[in-house]
Amino acid sequence: MKKTIYFDNAATTMLHPEVLNAMMPYFCDEYANPAGAYRSAQMAEKAVRHARVQAARLIGARPDEIFFTSGGSESDNWAIKSYASNHMKMRKGGSCHIITSAIEHNAVLNTCKSLERDGVYVTYLECDHNGMIHPEAVAAAIRDDTILISVMAANNEVGTIQQIKAIGQLARRHQIAFHTDAVQAYGHIPLNVNESMIDMLSVSAHKFHGPKGVGFLYVRNGLKLPSFIDGGSQENGLRAGTSNVPGIVGLGKAAELAGRNMARNMNYLTKMRSDIIKKIRHDIPDAVLTGHERIRLPNNISFCFPKVESASLLSLLDSRGICASAGSACSTGAAGPSHVLLAMGIPYDLAGGSIRLTLSTENTMEEADYVAEQVILAVKQLRV
Repeated sequence: MKKTIYFDNAATTMLHPEVLNAMMPYFCDEYANPAGAYRSAQMAEKAVRHARVQAARLIGARPDEIFFTSGGSESDNWAIKSYASNHMKMRKGGSCHIITSAIEHNAVLNTCKSLERDGVYVTYLECDHNGMIHPEAVAAAIRDDTILISVMAANNEVGTIQQIKAIGQLARRHQIAFHTDAVQAYGHIPLNVNESMIDMLSVSAHKFHGPKGVGFLYVRNGLKLPSFIDGGSQENGLRAGTSNVPGIVGLGKAAELAGRNMARNMNYLTKMRSDIIKKIRHDIPDAVLTGHERIRLPNNISFCFPKVESASLLSLLDSRGICASAGSACSTGAAGPSHVLLAMGIPYDLAGGSIRLTLSTENTMEEADYVAEQVILAVKQLRV
């Protein structure tokens, strides 16, 4: 059987063995509901508290600012919808305005579109050809009724890392709340909510070798954010529902490992990324690297190939044991090219030949060489 080489780590990552080991006791042995008053329940609650510390430490937050969720999409929805709804109530019919970007994940874009139907005004900022949102554009979009700025920390498709520190400073100066979708960035690059003046931050565990179905929303102390799920008193009364103890423990352990190994991982992945890009560019001179040349996630490679269709390219790679994608996993099956690539000014036909290779420290340099070779061969084959 042909070995599978997995290069779609922006979609999801393999669960780290140490994460699984940390989770296992809370499936069968310490399975009590942490809301209980007996010893085994207290053990589960202690594990949740420890995970809160681990998650917070990686971004310079306080543990009581971490609220566990089902993942990034819920965190994005909670941050934006609840914050906007609260302000609409306080303004009693007055206008509310949100600033976001045209290249956000659909969890943000569709949330904002939903709010538009409820009467919230939304500005969708354009990016430059590198997928960068410039702070000057954010500043120009601020209005008297602007209540929230939501700009992702790093793009999930092309890997461009945004200037969130400058945007956070701008938001703070104007007394506007700042939310960032850090689903692709958390655990991969350094983030500090205080240095970047971030008020809310969304995370999903399965993007950094944690389990699927769990994430968190960071909410700065003092920020008034209504509950998103009504019911019990879990998560300090802001997010009802029985705690997913194994998942939360797994998130915490994955965060701990990511923090411990971040510098080494960044160096390893950046070298692997650069080698693949160099090989592809050498053999396919008209290949278009998308995203910023240097200011990009260490594990992200994204290209557009003229005269090639993504679906055919991915099918060929799959037949050769390589898992890759054309963009966001949440957009798979969507008609037409990626909204991110189009927003970057890439022509429609060229955007239809996109590929995203996202790496992991589980990948080897030998695998990287094979993938680069097979991408080159597949593109040339499709052009014959």
